[in-house]
Amino acid sequence: MTPLTEASAEEHLLGICFKIGPPRLIGVEAEWFVHDDRCPDSPVDPDRVAAALTALPTHPDGPRFPAGARLTREPGGQVELSSLPAESPENCAADLLADHAALRSALASQGLRLTGSGTDPVARERRMQAAHPRYRAMERYFDSAGPWGRIMMCGTASVQVSVDAGTEPRFAERWQLTHRLGPVLVAAFANSPLLDGRPTGYRSTRQMVWSRMDPSRTLAPPPDGDPRDVWSRYVLDARVLCVRRSDGVPWTAPAGLTFRDWLRGAGDRAATLADLDYHRTTLFPPVRPRGHLELRMIDAQPGDGWLVPLALVSALLDDPIATDTALAALERLDHDGATPPPRSGLWQRAAVRGMADPELRRAALVCFAAADRALARRGADGPLRKALGEFAERYPARGRCPADDQLDGLRADVRPAPEEGAPC
Repeated sequence: MTPLTEASAEEHLLGICFKIGPPRLIGVEAEWFVHDDRCPDSPVDPDRVAAALTALPTHPDGPRFPAGARLTREPGGQVELSSLPAESPENCAADLLADHAALRSALASQGLRLTGSGTDPVARERRMQAAHPRYRAMERYFDSAGPWGRIMMCGTASVQVSVDAGTEPRFAERWQLTHRLGPVLVAAFANSPLLDGRPTGYRSTRQMVWSRMDPSRTLAPPPDGDPRDVWSRYVLDARVLCVRRSDGVPWTAPAGLTFRDWLRGAGDRAATLADLDYHRTTLFPPVRPRGHLELRMIDAQPGDGWLVPLALVSALLDDPIATDTALAALERLDHDGATPPPRSGLWQRAAVRGMADPELRRAALVCFAAADRALARRGADGPLRKALGEFAERYPARGRCPADDQLDGLRADVRPAPEEGAPC
């Protein structure tokens, strides 16, 4: 096997992380907490989730959904549906709506429900339910720097929208737009004001959690330069989270080891191309290039609320008029070039205030209106445009975000109680 060197690693990354070509495909990943319908404060036994999923057809990789989404069970028991790449946002929406409905129905058979929130809104024990050596290594790695990694793994959920990188003349602009759009997406879709059942002072506690984790893998890369070069350096300079090993051997990585150090001989064995590709999956910046661009800064949304970020992001990135309109509005925001997201002042304001921040609200209103006009130009009058319009009217137009609904509910104490005499 040819040894992996810094030069060959960089060449590999330059070739795969941004797949250049006309934007054609889009995908969405939606994540939820699983709660007991009658006793939401109680941890859900993973065997109950497994029993519920037996109601679905199966194939060797797990449950089979009507439109082919892939189900992932996260370390804290969260479930995530990842759509297949679709030729249009409308097709993507229709597919995941069908698969989401199938998942809801299967869980309901065991008295379970999906809760869309960026952090688990109820006070219940957080448990690591996944025994995979990757997650055990992650737990140990993050525990060395405080509680944030464990909270992220077991107590947060998100919506992720994935778009093609774009053509050679425009992909750098799409890369820039996704990062400039980031704080507006954080603020507009902020939906995690509670942790352990109590307000944290943030509309997006999930974003706060990410901002306090290992900066070598959660901060955005520098904004200047060719994105391919910038990202290649970022990958190699990130600390190694885990090293895959033979059965029964912990995947713990040497403390402080970066992948570049590993390539220079600092590890306990030579790094391989497979190690490099696995290392990339352990990096979690706000926008992650995986050939396509994966936007990771959006809190999980209630119900079918994932439709709205899908509509907004796809319209702003794929319609040139909407792109120009959004960029003009976003460039007026106070982007702090010295501090990378999500630790920059603007991203912190978005996490704390949501749509109560007047500058972010103005930019959001421009972006939502531009997206609506883009959908109209495309003749899209189905669920996506309807969801976008209803969300814009309910939240940004009123200076609110979904987190405010959670806070209102907490003040009113409107959580449904279990039936009298029912055991929890």
